[in-house]
Amino acid sequence: MAAPLDPVIAQIIPTLPLRDPATMTPQSARESLRALAAARAAVPPPPVDEVRDIEVKGGAGALAARVYRVGSAPSPTVIFFHGGGWVAGDLDTHDRQARFLAIETGAVVISIDYRRPPETRFPGAFEDAFASARDVFDRIAEFGCDLKRVGVAGDSAGGNLAAATAIACRDAGIGLAGQLLVYPATDAVGNYADTTENARFPSRAENAEGYFLSRAVMEWFAAHYLAEPGHAQDWRVSPLRAKSLAGVAPAVVTTAWFDPLRDEGAAYARALEAAGVPVRHHEGAGLIHGYFSMGEASETARLEAQRARADFKALLARGA
Repeated sequence: MAAPLDPVIAQIIPTLPLRDPATMTPQSARESLRALAAARAAVPPPPVDEVRDIEVKGGAGALAARVYRVGSAPSPTVIFFHGGGWVAGDLDTHDRQARFLAIETGAVVISIDYRRPPETRFPGAFEDAFASARDVFDRIAEFGCDLKRVGVAGDSAGGNLAAATAIACRDAGIGLAGQLLVYPATDAVGNYADTTENARFPSRAENAEGYFLSRAVMEWFAAHYLAEPGHAQDWRVSPLRAKSLAGVAPAVVTTAWFDPLRDEGAAYARALEAAGVPVRHHEGAGLIHGYFSMGEASETARLEAQRARADFKALLARGA
């Protein structure tokens, strides 16, 4: 039997944004995530030694990025892609996540402000993610200084971009030490609206609504990201549909029990294992989508996120 919903999380859910696709617009989604981040401003962010805004190469020009550093010795480097359904989210909304990632892994973390829809639709975000990863490799002396210890990470839509970037890096002969995929979207075929496709993942019905992220909101996100429904067949959107996952970087995959994306994330972990890729899967018992941002309120969320980051740290260390 699954663990019950964490009671602290249950109290948080009614305060969370992005829950009404009937009235949501790209601008309102962005503003609501920024407002949520601003509401936490009274709590000092976890301290790191350096935070610096830079630019990296994207798929069509320079992108804003933010570097987080703990210490000055050579270290792993992690390219981080924020969540927000491809549409919302930015460097500020995911500042705390990037800080915790740097603190708990010891890595230099570069958070990437990729282009978002509807202004730039697929494959813009993917092209930015992969181009930024290549640029970080080319400039590794500015970051962790160790090409053998470079990883990618992301949450939700950012986890989708991290997974797709890991496949692209394999195909380009770029060696990653690991990938951290936090409740990732891995199969958008059917755009979360097709009954047959949704039936492949029972969590889309079990957790369709009531737990912050809803299936209807995922449908809204996919419709904004993809100019054509057929684009969802592309592995750069749906990495679970890649012809082969053999040889991609070792992975830490987290899911959340009360999340419509739970089953496709778990399916991706199984597909990686079947392809011979080392995987650690954290099931997120009692938790919802977005719990990596709730660790300062929920002990359950904090401990689960820490376990995943510790596993990712171990992957980065083994790359040495």
